[in-house]
Amino acid sequence: MAFERFKKFNVDDLIAKTPADPRDSSRLMVLNRKTGEIKHQIFRDLPQFINAGDTIVINDSKVFPAKLFAHKETGGKMEVLLVRQLQDKYSWAVLLRQYKPGTKLNFGHDLQGEVISNTENGEAVIKFNKEDILPYCREYGLMPLPPYIEKARKHAGMPLSIGSDKQRYQTVYAHNEGSIAAPTAGFHFTPQLLDTLKQKGVNIAYVTLHVGWGTFKPLRTEPEEHTMLAEFAVMPKETADIINKTKQNGGRLFSVGTTSTRTIESFADDKGFVAPGGKWTDLFIYQGYKFKAVDALITNFHFPDSTPLCMVSAFATEDFIYKAYSQAVELKYRFYSFGDSMLIL
Repeated sequence: MAFERFKKFNVDDLIAKTPADPRDSSRLMVLNRKTGEIKHQIFRDLPQFINAGDTIVINDSKVFPAKLFAHKETGGKMEVLLVRQLQDKYSWAVLLRQYKPGTKLNFGHDLQGEVISNTENGEAVIKFNKEDILPYCREYGLMPLPPYIEKARKHAGMPLSIGSDKQRYQTVYAHNEGSIAAPTAGFHFTPQLLDTLKQKGVNIAYVTLHVGWGTFKPLRTEPEEHTMLAEFAVMPKETADIINKTKQNGGRLFSVGTTSTRTIESFADDKGFVAPGGKWTDLFIYQGYKFKAVDALITNFHFPDSTPLCMVSAFATEDFIYKAYSQAVELKYRFYSFGDSMLIL
């Protein structure tokens, strides 16, 4: 099984239960692929590694409170994680435990639903009594924090949900609503840090990939046999123009996170130039992939059986990432969504 050796790391006590405050005070591990050198910095040091004329690409997708709670007719309580709206606007694919078709759900406040079927990906399908349930989600839903954060909080005697989650489980530049999980590599940016980069002559460009189940669906096979679920991505013309001009002028392209990287690479040709547009992408990047456009990657520390770890290992080799993770554990870096950051040059 791929990445089996990463599982020997005991990071339970290193899982970040809350984000760094301020955001840019998180640690930054810098990996140089040419020299094999590893440096240990703070995220606010990022500008010293990026030059005028380089471009940073960030995913501006916004997480919506996709975790809902309902009661069955028998009175039992159920947790529902919305995944995506279907063509029938009343129906959503959801993640649900122990369900069967025909189960009726009462969410309260005049919202009802019924489990009508399931999908080939193992999701349940709920048909609601309203076409637009996003206002209900914004009012009564919870941010869909990863289960391991809730588990770590519970173990520490903390509340599973914290009032600041709706603001902190979100990037400062989140704009286009549609994700059920945050593009967490961007958590470390502050408005001030973005301004510092712009003043240095660095371009900031935006793409949108609405993070769905596909990004965090764990590997249960070797990477070659894994099916990546499609997610919707947008490459705006303005961003495509900035990326192409950067390439023409010899600048470097810094991608913030695996979702930005998948978006860029999905729209790139073999010479690294990108075309604007919007499409569903099921691009899965693992070892052997030849990157077409991305020159440097900003990312967090990932689970052993995750598609993001496959990507960073493809970008920097599995051996180099393993060496980096060994140091991260030894130096007690904070892991996963709310954790510390890595810059791979």
